[in-house]
This record gives sequence, C-alpha cells and structure tokens, in this order.
Amino acid sequence: MRKDPKYSMGIVGNCSYIAYIDTNAGVRWMCMPRFDSSFVFGSLLDKEKGGEFSVRPAGKDYTSTQRYMPNTNILITEFKTNDGRFRVIDCAPRFRQNDRYFKPLMLFRKIELLEGSPVITVKCRPVGEYGYTESEAVMGSNHIRYLNLADMVRLTANVPLNYIIEEKPFVLNEDSYLAFTYGLPLEAPLAETADIFIKKTAEYWRSWIKSTSIPGIFQEEVIRSALVLKLHQYEDTGAVIAAGTTSLPEHEGSGRNWDYRYCWMRDTYYTLNAFNNIGHFEELERYFEFIRNVMMNENEYISPLYTVLGERVPSEKYLNLYGFHGNTPVRIGNNANGQIQNDVYGQILVSLLPLFVDRRLSLPRGASPEPVVSWLLARIEKTMDSYDSGLWEFGVTKQQHLYTYLFHWAGCMAGIRIGNMLTDSTISEKSAALAQKARDYIEKCYDEKRGVYTQAVGSAHLDASSLQLVTMNYLDPSSDRAIAHINAHEEELFSERGLYFRYKSDDIGKQETSFIICGFWFAEALAAAGKLEKSHGVISELLSCSNHLGLFSEDADSSCGQWGNFPQTYSHVGLVNAVYRLAKKLDMPIFF
Repeated sequence: MRKDPKYSMGIVGNCSYIAYIDTNAGVRWMCMPRFDSSFVFGSLLDKEKGGEFSVRPAGKDYTSTQRYMPNTNILITEFKTNDGRFRVIDCAPRFRQNDRYFKPLMLFRKIELLEGSPVITVKCRPVGEYGYTESEAVMGSNHIRYLNLADMVRLTANVPLNYIIEEKPFVLNEDSYLAFTYGLPLEAPLAETADIFIKKTAEYWRSWIKSTSIPGIFQEEVIRSALVLKLHQYEDTGAVIAAGTTSLPEHEGSGRNWDYRYCWMRDTYYTLNAFNNIGHFEELERYFEFIRNVMMNENEYISPLYTVLGERVPSEKYLNLYGFHGNTPVRIGNNANGQIQNDVYGQILVSLLPLFVDRRLSLPRGASPEPVVSWLLARIEKTMDSYDSGLWEFGVTKQQHLYTYLFHWAGCMAGIRIGNMLTDSTISEKSAALAQKARDYIEKCYDEKRGVYTQAVGSAHLDASSLQLVTMNYLDPSSDRAIAHINAHEEELFSERGLYFRYKSDDIGKQETSFIICGFWFAEALAAAGKLEKSHGVISELLSCSNHLGLFSEDADSSCGQWGNFPQTYSHVGLVNAVYRLAKKLDMPIFF
C-alpha cells in the first residue's frame, strides 16, 4: 500500500517525449524515442530494473518543493539542506527554429546553486528493453556514453564524470549542467546551450499560453491543463495519447493495470474539443493527417486505438517487473485493439467538424471533406444495429450502448452541417436519416418509470457517460427530462468530494475508485442545466484531487488519493470543458 495518496511527480516534454520527475528530482519514467517505446528510466514500475537519473542531496536531512516555471512546462525542484540550497531546472527543449519546431530527444537539467555549499549526488543509469538490458558506461572527455541500448545515449556534463559513474557525493560550488541525449548527441557548448534552450523554451510556452483563450474563473487550473494536454500530442504524426504511463493500477491490488500510451479515437475527441475551447487548432490540423493515414490503411472498420505511428496496437504482453508499489501485472500493449467500439466514427466526424466548417482553418492541399465524411457515414450505417464493447471497453459484455448511439447521432448531425456547407444533398440526407435511427435507439434506453436513460438498450444500469445527453444538447438542458436524468444519476453514481463513479460494476468486478472525468461531466451537466452554484462547488471539490502541481490521474479514491495512469488527458479535458461551460453560463469573460 503506498503511503502518499497522490502522485508526487511533475512532467516535462516537448511533443516528442515525456519525462516524469518526482519531488526528489528523480526521473521516474521516460520512454524514448516515442511515447510507446521502452522506458530508458522506469523506476516508477521497478526500482531495481528501472535504472535511475537523479540529482539530490547526499544526506537524508533535507526538504524539497516543486513547481512549474509560470505558464510553461519547465519544472523546478528546490532543495534545502543543512549545508545550503539548490534547485534543479528540468527542460525538454521546444521552440521555433528554421520555420519549424525544434523538439529533440534531449533532457536538460540545470543544477542551480542558491545558497551555501550543498553536497549532492548525481546518478544516471539508463536501461533498455523495459529493464532487461543494462547499459555500460564509457567515459569520454566531457560526456558519458551508455552502450548496449537501442540507440546512441549520452550524458554530457560539466561536473566530474567520475563522480557520476561512481555515484559519489560532491560539493556543489557553482551552477552545473546535465544534458541527456537519445540519438543525436549534443555537440554545442553545454552551459551556454542549456541556458539558451531553457530561455527559448520558456518563451515558447508563454507565447503559446498568451494565444490561449482563458475563462474568467479557475484560470490557473485551465492553463496547467492546457499545457499538460499539449504534451500528449506526438507532433510528428498528430496522434494524441491517453496518458504517457502504463500499468498504474485503478486501485490497490485491482489487476486493472493498462497501457495507455496509445491514441484512442474517443480520448482524442475530448482532447480536441478542449483545444477548440481554448482557441488552438493546430492540433486538430495535425490530427486530420493522422486520421487520413489511418483510414487509408483500414478497409472494414476503425480500431478503438492506434500507436502514435497509426499502426494497430500490439496485444498485451506481461513484463517481469515489480510493478507500481508491487501492483501487477505490468502490461505493454492493449487488448482493446481487438474490440468493436462503434462510437469512434461519430467521434471522428465531430472532431473534424471545425476543420470543415470554420473558415479560419484550411485543409491540406488536395484534401477534400467528402471522401472522409462519406466513409465515416457508411460505417455508422453499417454498425447502426450492432452490439459493441462500449466506451468502458467491457471485456465480455456486448450491448447496444446508449453512448454509441449518442455519437452516431452527433456524428450525423455534424454530417448534416458538412453536407449543407458542401451543398451535397446526398451527405445531408443520409446524415439526417441515420441521425433519426440513432435517436430511435437512444429512446429505447429511456426508463419511463425512473425518468432516466440507462446504459444500453434493455439494461437497467446507469452510466455516467449518458450525462452527455445534456451537455451535447440531445436533451434540452433546461427540460424536466434533463433535470430528472441528472438527478437520478447523482443519486446512484455520485460519490463524495465531487467524485463520480462510471457505473457500479462490470464484467471484471465492482468499481472501488471514482473516474475523475465523470465528476467533471457531472459539473458540466449541472452548468448546462443552470445549476451554476452547485457546478462551481463540484469543480472546486474535484480540484483537491489533483497533486501538488495541479495534475490529475485517471481515478481517485474516497480520500482523493490518485490512482490509474497519470496524468490522464481525460481528466484534464473534463476540467477544461466543465470550466468553459460554467464560465459561459455565468456570462463571465473569456480572455483571448
């Protein structure tokens, strides 16, 4: 059982990789060269096999604090010891250079002396093949090469290299620098380059935030969420991953330990929706290219998830690792790759809608909406009467899920708008007919006696995802039916402190932790229905479930202890979208 109920880590990244750094300035998780590659540092799942990259006081008597450089993804961990103070500034370089983004596989760590003469230890032991391969350190003139790994790995430093190799303490008497590189090594002057990269990266992130529309409430939380979401797009292909970790359990001993380092069509819909709210569309344009490449290689149906390269996700494998605080199994790959989840077609249509109808945006040369829209509508038509695994990816249970039909309906409503824009009556009429069929199925899920929509046709169970009947305007948010639907779900699925269960049980077992985005769905539904004070209260309570840096995991227990993969894009898009809905209902300003 872990003692700290929250994940005491921050992340840095540059849309090529993400590094997870704890309050002891230890890199607990970092996968290279892609989000779904093996970790080079993975002590989060195994302290023995996961290697180490840490900068910390030599003794045990110290305190540390951690914060982000304001409005950036640059992380600062500050230490106070009996001998002095220092801080570690972690930066994944990202900025415009030569008319493109410079985002190398490099982690710069500036060790800045603040006071006195603290004694520190630097350790660097990268590993390969998920800890099965240990590296061999070979010392150069100002760098250490690590052999036996998949690519060239170096640590360039201006502290005595022997102290690093031998892991010996030394006195920090001046600012020092470390540059960890995967692939292309650093050939430029270390200190000068590090300071320039940190400065340019800070300027990039601050400029990006300045171009972000921010509501008049919960500004800091929305800014941090926006920065977190940006890091989860693999810019090279446009894929957006659900989280950068694998096998962080949904609760202690649950066995629900999944690999989330892939692009789910569903998660991406929510992420792009959040980006649209904050006024960023570059991510959508990149995603369109990703989707076009996926569709080019798929003949029959779209898988629920893909690798960042747009390939089918490999089936699950178990690794012989200790696991997060002993929680096993440790999985790579994801068996949802073989599931049928028919909501994906509508989600892709709704995701791409702004690209087709917003005149500020433009399609790539030679791209046309018609083939994409027609292909997706044909899949909605083909799967209209089908059973599927649903958004919660039930392993055995197949149903005609309300959520699937909601996105059939939403996708077809988007199709009507696109068809009208193209003056293509075939698309418009087909979309309208399919939207009505989807509506008929949704109404089959309505329980007249209880005044609520259930999880699926013929099911009595409730499902938090159906709150989106209200937020997506299938139901008039001010109607008696919408209010009754919200109230019924609150009575059965609301937990405490703003937390909300997805449902009560599935074919794996009873839910023991709440799903954080469901709490934000609840808050958004309340705002849509005009219950503004209550919505504000739910959001405020949910914020206490973030960690010290404002980052959210996937799940939370009754004491707001974090569980599940981290940080979870689902949770952060839930926050962004709920706050925007509330701000608009309150007639509060949106700052552009």
